[in-house]
Amino acid sequence: MIMSTRKGMFADIPVEVGPQFEGQRVRKEQMYVELGGPKVDCKCELVKVKDQSEVVDGEIKVIGPDLKDLKENESYPFAIYIEASGGKIEKDLEGVLERRIHQYSNYIEGLMHLNQRYDIWIRTSKASFKKGMDSFTYWGKILHRLYKAELPIVEKMRVTFITDPQKAKELYAEALSIYEARDARARGMRDEDVDIFYSCVLCQSFAPTHVCIITPNRYANCGAISWFDARASANVDPKGSIIPTPKGECLDPTRGEYTGTNEMVSKRSQGVIQHVSLYSAFGTPHTSCGCFEATAFYVPEVDGLGIVHRSFKDKTVIGLPFSTIADSTAGGRQVDGFHGLSIEYMRSKKFLQADGGWNIVVWLPVELKERVKDAIPKELFELIATEKDVSTPDELRKFLEERHHPIVERWKKVVAVEQPPQAIPQGEEAGPQPTPLEAAPEIYQASAFQTLGGIKVSMEGVKVVVKKAVLRKLEEERTR
Repeated sequence: MIMSTRKGMFADIPVEVGPQFEGQRVRKEQMYVELGGPKVDCKCELVKVKDQSEVVDGEIKVIGPDLKDLKENESYPFAIYIEASGGKIEKDLEGVLERRIHQYSNYIEGLMHLNQRYDIWIRTSKASFKKGMDSFTYWGKILHRLYKAELPIVEKMRVTFITDPQKAKELYAEALSIYEARDARARGMRDEDVDIFYSCVLCQSFAPTHVCIITPNRYANCGAISWFDARASANVDPKGSIIPTPKGECLDPTRGEYTGTNEMVSKRSQGVIQHVSLYSAFGTPHTSCGCFEATAFYVPEVDGLGIVHRSFKDKTVIGLPFSTIADSTAGGRQVDGFHGLSIEYMRSKKFLQADGGWNIVVWLPVELKERVKDAIPKELFELIATEKDVSTPDELRKFLEERHHPIVERWKKVVAVEQPPQAIPQGEEAGPQPTPLEAAPEIYQASAFQTLGGIKVSMEGVKVVVKKAVLRKLEEERTR
């Protein structure tokens, strides 16, 4: 592990470099410039494995204006392109090496790197700029040295930073096709085909209790690490953030709960998370980091889930934008009905299978819906609403009814339980009477009721009057 130092390998760098800076935030008022992020369409980071004869080791290139030439407080198209070579580096390691950009960039004082692939969001601080961190060349030197120090298989490496809008756009288009080719490789496997899953804690600097379980059927939340990538990473760096996780005994094949994943999640979350269900957004859902590609959210008015991706800039059908919904589930928490996920997981055969799979999805942004069109059952595609169809829960309910979405059948299973008539004492008027529950249904511990905007809510000595209760048949609605 590289420790903080201004001496030795970083003596010529004007700011501190070390893992103690992981998790640092650069707020808007502290920002010098923003690279990528939600205001910019074309941004990406890409690693390619090259023949050793093609790479000039230690070369740092800047295509477009350098950091000192950018206008303060502005957002810019941005790309990082790394070419790596070595006798033991295989092309299958590109995704693994690529994910290290996030980790190593966050070692730099005054630099905040969020997300991955085509979603990168980077800010440099005014304070670090004043210290002399005014060129991408310094950043490139740091990446080059960290890669070679921590991953000896990297023998040569060239780093290119792109701020030229047209060049960034060209690399962005190429990167998307490369990401798709990588993702397609894992789609034919099933969780049942392997005995080993993998767990990743790369994001714990931002989400201290988050443990990402990576399986053939469940990509990492960030969308950048497949089961193949995780296996390669664990082999190359056995003491790194990604380690093998024996799945153990299957406790619930529908929800995707295993003894091995429970044990590993408990261990790597310091006991905060005890159980995790890989294929459900309810009960004990997979924890959410902060760099997830998309998030599912519960729409109580229709008893269904909407899903919104990071680049969607408008408000969702529940009146909240992605950022607000993401804040409600990020940080390594389990929040009932709010569930950070990767877009590739939406193509999985086990996508939310305990909740009904695609039958529970009622709303998607147009862009996301088109992107995963091949994964949505044909008979459901026109039944899922978008921002062009509805803008409120009431409109959504009407839309679903008119198109006979499968979720409507769930509404018909609601059972109203009437209270038997009771004698009213003489002289008293009959008022509204509470409706008793015939039996207390089994429920899972729901973090959504414990957490509200990051504040834990505790109620003591509170009398709760229920004027109406809705019961569902447990054998049919086990996941509620």
